Amino acid sequence: MAFTAPAKILATEFTPPPSPPLSENTEACDSVSAVQHAPTKSVSERRMGETELSFYLPSRADGVNDMYLHLGFRAPERLVDPARVCAVWALLRLRHPLLASTVRMSDYDDVRFVYQPPESPESSLKDADRNLEFRTQSSHDLIDTYLNGTRTLSNERLSYLIVAHSKQSSGLETPLPTPDLAKTLNVLFEGESIVNEHDLLICAAHFIGDGMALHNFANEFFSTLSSDRSTKDIEDILHTEWEKKWGIDVEPRNILPPALEDNLPALQGKFRRAACDVDYQNANDKLIGGHAFPRKRRGSRHTIVTRVPFDEKRTKQALQKCKSQGVSIANVLFAVCDIAWTRMSSSDPKLPIMFYSALNLRPYLFPSAERSYWFLGVGFFNVILPNFLPKQGDVASTFWHRAKEAKRQCSNAVKNPLLIPRAQLKAEERGKQARIWAKEDDERERGIWQAPPQAPPKPAVAEKAPSTALLGLSMLGNLDGIYKHSAFGNIKLHTLTTGSRQRSNAMLLFGYTFASKLWLSLGYDENGLDRDAVEQFWCEVLKGVDEFLLH
Repeated sequence: MAFTAPAKILATEFTPPPSPPLSENTEACDSVSAVQHAPTKSVSERRMGETELSFYLPSRADGVNDMYLHLGFRAPERLVDPARVCAVWALLRLRHPLLASTVRMSDYDDVRFVYQPPESPESSLKDADRNLEFRTQSSHDLIDTYLNGTRTLSNERLSYLIVAHSKQSSGLETPLPTPDLAKTLNVLFEGESIVNEHDLLICAAHFIGDGMALHNFANEFFSTLSSDRSTKDIEDILHTEWEKKWGIDVEPRNILPPALEDNLPALQGKFRRAACDVDYQNANDKLIGGHAFPRKRRGSRHTIVTRVPFDEKRTKQALQKCKSQGVSIANVLFAVCDIAWTRMSSSDPKLPIMFYSALNLRPYLFPSAERSYWFLGVGFFNVILPNFLPKQGDVASTFWHRAKEAKRQCSNAVKNPLLIPRAQLKAEERGKQARIWAKEDDERERGIWQAPPQAPPKPAVAEKAPSTALLGLSMLGNLDGIYKHSAFGNIKLHTLTTGSRQRSNAMLLFGYTFASKLWLSLGYDENGLDRDAVEQFWCEVLKGVDEFLLH
């Protein structure tokens, strides 16, 4: 585990503390090292599906879509000991093979996940150690570095874990206590570890998973880290699970979870395919949106994240208000954004506002008792709302009407009988477009790109309505239903932020409840979008929450 510091610290004299052994308990290390190494295991591999490919190809240059999940927490130092964190990380990488896989690209149509099973439990620990880092860094700088610095992930590293410790949060002189110092401090404090602030950053390529994977992983990680088991006990579990999966007597098998499209019912039959094609095209023709944030290019992409929590009292008030109207916080936030833009914008009121959002397809997959939750399982849908306010009457009644309309559209997207065919066709379309753009990007980089020949003029047809989305909304719901806080013992989670490395000019709003609080988080490219317009919109969003949900 490399101990690093932010650039400002590295610019001065900085001597990182020595890396600790993989376990404080030498017997534990010996027991792991003494395991007989099995013969070289067969490599598991499979070709990426269309959805995975649509996320992978754009990520190659600068990590577009690389996900992160930041969690701020308080914990005794003994539970954040590097050897213990490494053991938990190794165990979870063994359980979820895509985390420890690599990517091999032979062609735009042949990109594969490759998983080389660890040769031994010790090999698992060493691999986890190479993909784990401890830093002295603030949470703000930790996220900013991941979003705007050099890419953390690559074809050879699809996941990475960072534990950060702000020097200001502790009276200790060292960024993180080494095991020996931790033992000394425990003696001084009569066996009680000092409780400090820590930040965890889980980094993962979007083509290996989604938000559900991130949050389920974080829950499993903290459940294991906070348990009463010693580091040696966790390493023993790693040993047992490795023997079960990859021991000498285990038959070789492919353990990678299947691609999303292979886990859904296929489009079979020419007539069915033709009918679904017509439905898909008709649905796309209804995606009308004529509004976008003004752009103002001031340099290379630079994503900033603004996060606003609402205390527990105000969160309960907002939830009760939504319940009384028969809608959810997710439905309401579409309406909040709609009213916010309508109030600040002077654009054409005849064209509606369109938002895009992700759809969880996991409930529709073929059941599997052994499948890891680390896989990509998302589809997409849109919500379209008006861009005008009534000249007379109560704005609040208009707001709640639009929240209910958003609910209707969200419900229709989930319950549509052609949801699965639409998801399959959308995946095909995204994969095809990703290949075209990737090939063009590569040819431009090599200086050999040539514009395609001009297409012959088409017969005059009615002008098609624009299909521009204002921004994306990621409504994560009640995350306290995933995180089992009561099971985390002396570890207290209090802050959550999530997102990804964005494209230029991108904007994404997250809404969720966590630690009994409602959180709104906005990430956008401040060097691509008009910052004044974005800040005005954000102000209107917060005013809308206060006006409609808290009064």
